[in-house]
Order: sequence, then structure tokens, then C-alpha cells
Amino acid sequence: MALPLTCLPASSPRERGEESLPRAAAPFLGFARLLRRHAFAVAPEQATSFMQAVTLLGPRSMNDIREAALATLAPSPDRRIEFDAHFRSHFYGDVKPSIEGEEDETRIKDDRGTREEESQAARQEKGGELSSAREQLSSRDFQRDADGLGAFRRGLASALPARRSFRTIRTRSRGTLDLRRSLSEIVSADGDIPSPQLRRRQTVPRKLLLLIDVSGSMKLHTSDYLKLAHAAVQSADRAEVFTFGTRLTRITSALRVRDRDQALARAAALVDDWDGGTRMGPTLLAFLSVPRFSAFARGAAVVILSDALERGDHADLETAMRRLSARAFRLSLATPLAGDPRFRPATAALRAILPVLDDLVDGSSLKSLTDFILSLARPAPSAEAIWKRVS
Repeated sequence: MALPLTCLPASSPRERGEESLPRAAAPFLGFARLLRRHAFAVAPEQATSFMQAVTLLGPRSMNDIREAALATLAPSPDRRIEFDAHFRSHFYGDVKPSIEGEEDETRIKDDRGTREEESQAARQEKGGELSSAREQLSSRDFQRDADGLGAFRRGLASALPARRSFRTIRTRSRGTLDLRRSLSEIVSADGDIPSPQLRRRQTVPRKLLLLIDVSGSMKLHTSDYLKLAHAAVQSADRAEVFTFGTRLTRITSALRVRDRDQALARAAALVDDWDGGTRMGPTLLAFLSVPRFSAFARGAAVVILSDALERGDHADLETAMRRLSARAFRLSLATPLAGDPRFRPATAALRAILPVLDDLVDGSSLKSLTDFILSLARPAPSAEAIWKRVS
């Protein structure tokens, strides 16, 4: 099982000459690629180190190979179970685990300004009645209509929460002494002491991150949510938008097109899982597993537009929400179910995530949503405190 130390993992057989690799290297290189396909951060150097470690160990058992993989590919502790499942599936030929099966796999699509073909024809069915975790790929078409988002567009930039930047700007009062410019003025004035030059730290709006549930149970609200997202991207300097159902898709670039019909048409072409099932916990964990995506949530006002009807075990959802809460400035869940006066966060999933939510608000209409987002800069009691009083 000895491998040459010079063999390097190839991202493309034609570019790197992968066909020249020995047959013994193929399973180890294939395992590194399998992890990358499932959003594990595995650099080419780590794959090389993995094969070198196997060579140096002269493994006597599969456990030696597993230990070499753990040491060199370095999965995060919270994904160790998933890592082991992939290892067993790849090297032992076990039946595909749920995290790897096509029905349960959470796929990530990042819109980097490109358009992809629609995967299936639009499906016609009633929405908002059932929630499931089964994947169903579909497409959407959005038509122009009056939206009443004019005031939202005009007021969003100034209504977002602000933070103090490390950059400074000149000011005439209430600042700190700009010693360099003050000394320069003194030299220019031949020793005279002019008015001191002051600077203060700049105040900038925080990022706005919208995570939109496009599953079948949210079908009646998806169109409004996408129109709201387009208005947010057009009005705020740093707004990011993702959709999730059984997959995770970034649609920010599509929504940067000024014409709303064109923007929503591009978004509709990007998203494959319209009106299907929902796996809220796994898709949010997939979002957090990509460092570039996770950075969007750091210090941001995060608003999740979903009914949060998580089927089965809600452990993944609870883990994801706790991690999001630790990164975000403010974490809010807007659910259309809260539009009913009789609504209470009584499901096991909602009870589990309520302590980490800053807000649990009505997401049943554009007016309630725009009013809430425009109030994000104002302090408010925690969601748990509010709903305990209501209950």
C-alpha cells in the first residue's frame, strides 16, 4: 500500500495528469474529493499529507487509515460523526448514510454572477399546507405587481443598525486629536498654533442577511419574500440573500439587477428546490460550514423567513441557531404562523431555539416584515421574554 511521496491530488485529470497516479492512490484521493463535495474544507495540501501519512504508517488496519485522515484532513469536531459516516461509506462500501443519500444531501449553490438552466418544469400544486423533508426540484416564475415597497427602499439604508468602524473621518468637534495633521498645520504656519485637527471613528450600517425558506409550506409567501429581498439588496450597501429548502442557494448577485422582473427571473433560474421539502437544520449547518458564507453572518442583522416546521429531530436546527446567534448582532425569525393571534411557539423545535432568538415576529405580510426590518436598530426585549408574557 506504499504511495510515492511526490504524488499530488489533481483538481482536474487533464490539467494535472491524474491518470499518471498509481492505482493505490485513487481511494485516498477520492475520499478527499468526497469530503470537498460535502462542504468540508480540504485543501490540496491536506490531501497530499493524507496520502503521505498513509505511506509513512504502512497501515496494518483501516483504523490506521482513519487516524491518518483525522490528523491530516482535520474535520471540525461538530462534523466528526458526518466525517466517520463518509469514511465508512467510501472505504467499507456501507450503505449510503442519510447525510450522503441523494434525498437527504444538502447541496450548496453559490451565484457568482452565472446563470444555470432550470432543472425541471414548474410544478403546479397547492402550498402552505404540509411540511416535509423530501426533496422536490422545481422552478418559479414571478410576475410584476404593485408591492408598496417604496418607503422601505427609501428608509432601509438609514434604518439598519450601525456600528463604529475602525476607519476615521475628519470632524470639527467631538473627536480625538489628529496629531499628524495638526503637526503638519503647525509646520505650514511657521510655528503658529492653528485650530487643532480632529478625527472620529466612522459609523457604518451593519450587514443585513436574509435566509428565505422556499419549501412547499411557504409557497404562498415566497413571492413576497423575494420582492422584499430584491428591495433590500437594491437599497442596502451590504445585504446578502440565501434561499433554503432541501438545498442552499445564494441569490445575491441575481438580485443586484435593478429591474425587479429580470432579477427575480434570474433568481428563479438559480434555485432548484422551489416548493419542495425542507431541511432547515442541515441547510443552516451547511451555510455555516462554508467560511465565506459564515462571514456574512458575523456582526450582521440576520433575519430568517420561515415557518420553522422542522420534521423529525430538531438537534441540527438547535445547533445551527446557536452558532448563528453567536455570530450575529441580532438573530430574528419571521414566521407567517405568527400572523394568527392564536399562535404560540409550542412545537419542540421552536421551544428549543426560542432562547437564542432576539426576535420571533409576524412574517405573514409585506407590511409586517418591512415595519420590523426598519425597526432593527431599535432595542427590544428578547423573543423569549415577549412570548413568555404572551403565554
